[in-house]
Amino acid sequence: MTLGNMQLGKQGITDNFIENLRLAFKTHGDMKIHVLKSVGHEKSKVKEIAEEIVDRLGKNFTYKIIGFTIFVKKWRKPKR
Repeated sequence: MTLGNMQLGKQGITDNFIENLRLAFKTHGDMKIHVLKSVGHEKSKVKEIAEEIVDRLGKNFTYKIIGFTIFVKKWRKPKR
């Protein structure tokens, strides 16, 4: 599986963004989400965004933050 790329802009986390992310996971094992400056360039804001994305996606997802990039990984079994 390959690494997919998405950008999160000033509209933030919309239902459409989550739906596109779910569709991307059908062809990619991991996703890299770039948080743009228009969303807000604060480390705490990026962490809040990552937690909201993973909460909305479900139990099979985890994340890791490097700078202003969120790496989301889909697992076969739900994480405890």
